[in-house]
Amino acid sequence: MNYSKLEAKDWARQNMVGQWTTMMTPFTSNDEIDFDGLKKNIEHVLKLGTKGMGFSWNMGEFWSLTHEERLNLIERVPELVKQRAKIAFQITGTSLKEVISYGKKIEASGFDLAILAPPYLMTKTEGQVLDWVERVAEKVNIGIAFYNSPQFGITLSAKALLKMTEIKNLAAVKEASFNTQISLDTHLLAGKKAVISVPDEEIFFYEPFYGFHQQVMFANTSDWRFDTEDRHDYVEFINLATKGELEKAKTLYSKIAPVKQLSRKWWSRMAAQTGGSLPVQMVKYWGELMGMAGGHVRPPLIPLTETEKAEMKSDLEKLGITKVLSGASAS
Repeated sequence: MNYSKLEAKDWARQNMVGQWTTMMTPFTSNDEIDFDGLKKNIEHVLKLGTKGMGFSWNMGEFWSLTHEERLNLIERVPELVKQRAKIAFQITGTSLKEVISYGKKIEASGFDLAILAPPYLMTKTEGQVLDWVERVAEKVNIGIAFYNSPQFGITLSAKALLKMTEIKNLAAVKEASFNTQISLDTHLLAGKKAVISVPDEEIFFYEPFYGFHQQVMFANTSDWRFDTEDRHDYVEFINLATKGELEKAKTLYSKIAPVKQLSRKWWSRMAAQTGGSLPVQMVKYWGELMGMAGGHVRPPLIPLTETEKAEMKSDLEKLGITKVLSGASAS
């Protein structure tokens, strides 16, 4: 952290730009965190041109990690990244004391930003969520990015998010409701109070009609699922779009559209099988096909079948973006 609590919003305006990625947490066959694999993944993503990385997020399976594992990540991640990208850590949990403790630990360990979502069990109203975020923000100095997603059992309205941005170190909102109206309203209502990011590329094409601008893609797995070390169409698209160069961005969007279509096919298919859970198993295997370390997923997620793996591998090979084509293998 190289800013004060009162400078959190200004820091976000200046530093939350371009593509930020969501890192998975690779596991070994013995079900331990694979730190060698994580190091490999970090080096790979850095070569793509990504500006920031998020750890222990939903796709990072924070909900399956023990307290000790999360602390281990907090200690090891800054050592692995070595200030070559901005780093964020999700501190979400159901114990207020523990969440605050994570927040204090990451700000002392060299992280740039905290990710915070509702405590996903007892919060049933927007008022509860606002009170929760206020309590956490009061006790930590690091900037907070609120994560608005139905995965946590409640999706806040744009008006509630606007109210939340009055918190002095609420620096950003990841508006991931995938409700277009909520996303547009959040940009329009709260965009001058905090950095707003919708993790879907189509949001950029609404900008000329509604008069807002999204300066960061915060954050998704599309960079390391769509791009290779020698082909950065996705990251370049985000770089252009977040700079407001939409006409140039559109030419690149046509190149990533086939991968996006394939991603939506598998995302929808996996989510349908689990009643809407994030398809971490799909993303992890996709990452392996791109040459990254992934490993298994932890229960209650169900791994891909061998048939599903073969189909996904075939799908990616047809698009010509997988490491498999150059001789590497995936488990």
